[in-house]
Amino acid sequence: MGVITYNKLVRDKIPEIIESDGKTCKTELLSDAEYIKMIDAKLDEELAEYHKDQNIEELADLMEVIYAAALARGYSLEDLEMVREKKIQERGGFEKRILLREVVET
Repeated sequence: MGVITYNKLVRDKIPEIIESDGKTCKTELLSDAEYIKMIDAKLDEELAEYHKDQNIEELADLMEVIYAAALARGYSLEDLEMVREKKIQERGGFEKRILLREVVET
């Protein structure tokens, strides 16, 4: 019988999934401050996984963590989307694939 230590934030149903597989796990509920710290670490983890695999599942995981980070900081998903859309209106998106090489000051 081996023990694997994770100490990482997981999705809500992961403990149930582990237990349905005949295993046991230890969990704890995080304080608000601990949660924000762990959600930031999860953002880094999911971004690294996306860079490695570059598939739609990793993009979806990254979005889920971004949504959780927004909510943890007191923003609604509507707030997040509104700011995203405002930035598109003011500065554009990335559809044109523009690479800025340099700017010459005059």
